[in-house]
Amino acid sequence: MKIDKFVIAIIISIIVAYFLPQLGASNSPIPLDTIASLGISLIFFFYGLKLSTEAIKSGLKNWKLHVVVQASTFILFPLIVVAFYPLVKDTNQETLWLSLLFLAALPSTVSSSVVMVSLAKGNIPAAIFNASISGIIGIVITPLWMTSFIQQTDIAYDFSAIYLQLGTEILLPLIFGLLLRKYLGTFAQKHKRTLNLFDKSVILLIIYKSFVHSFEERVFSSLSIFDLLVMLFLVIALFFLVFFITGWIGKRLHFSREDSITAQFCGTKKSLVHGTVFSEALFGQTSIMGLMLLPLMLFHAIQILIISVLATKMGEIETLREIEEVHK
Repeated sequence: MKIDKFVIAIIISIIVAYFLPQLGASNSPIPLDTIASLGISLIFFFYGLKLSTEAIKSGLKNWKLHVVVQASTFILFPLIVVAFYPLVKDTNQETLWLSLLFLAALPSTVSSSVVMVSLAKGNIPAAIFNASISGIIGIVITPLWMTSFIQQTDIAYDFSAIYLQLGTEILLPLIFGLLLRKYLGTFAQKHKRTLNLFDKSVILLIIYKSFVHSFEERVFSSLSIFDLLVMLFLVIALFFLVFFITGWIGKRLHFSREDSITAQFCGTKKSLVHGTVFSEALFGQTSIMGLMLLPLMLFHAIQILIISVLATKMGEIETLREIEEVHK
């Protein structure tokens, strides 16, 4: 398997943040916060331009599959993590637990979900619908999950400012993008690769800035190698637990092979784009933002590796089955 280039870029961003923090430091002459905010708004403006309203309309028919995917993304994932809250409440591990909840509460990815479903020969229209609608639902649901538990920590948050930032930086640009899709949608689709590169550049900038602030405040000084390994284990365990539960639910509901693949692949993915953007609104005023992104970055690398292997294998099996059917 080839190592994903974006994963490598993330690692490089963290290393640069550690050794060259000057550009992202608090006293930096470069207004990275303003640049990142503008970049976030543009990401969601272009997201609105690229959103396929036709796929959303046609996808409404397969409602059972959509309920399973969205329930897995926004209910099953967080509830698994919340179940362990009593074990960490009022302990030194509560912040690490909060970072896992942040991961669990995020929406699904868009492009990679569709690509992987396509590789495995799943239900592509349903994947497009669920991946697209997930990002919109997440704007509301993800902060609700987080604010329920952030209020119980010792960190001071201005929730009115958080929702104002989400509305102005994310929701309004998304609405403008949807309204202008008729005029600029073709342009967005034509330059899709360039826009994806822009998205990733903004994400890398936010990751760099976040880790600079976390290194400044020595947030990771209390994080041992053992803690990191435990987090990696928990992230992998969380992925496989949700993967097998969604597969079991698909069998119980008698999903077709294509729908089962879509349920498992879309219902287990988490969006790094939305994660970095939401972390700016929820944790941007604190030094723990880098720590909040850590499980998400681990999960991002793991989901790409595991799902790509599974998708390729499933696609090969289905191709062989189709060949056998032709020769019968």
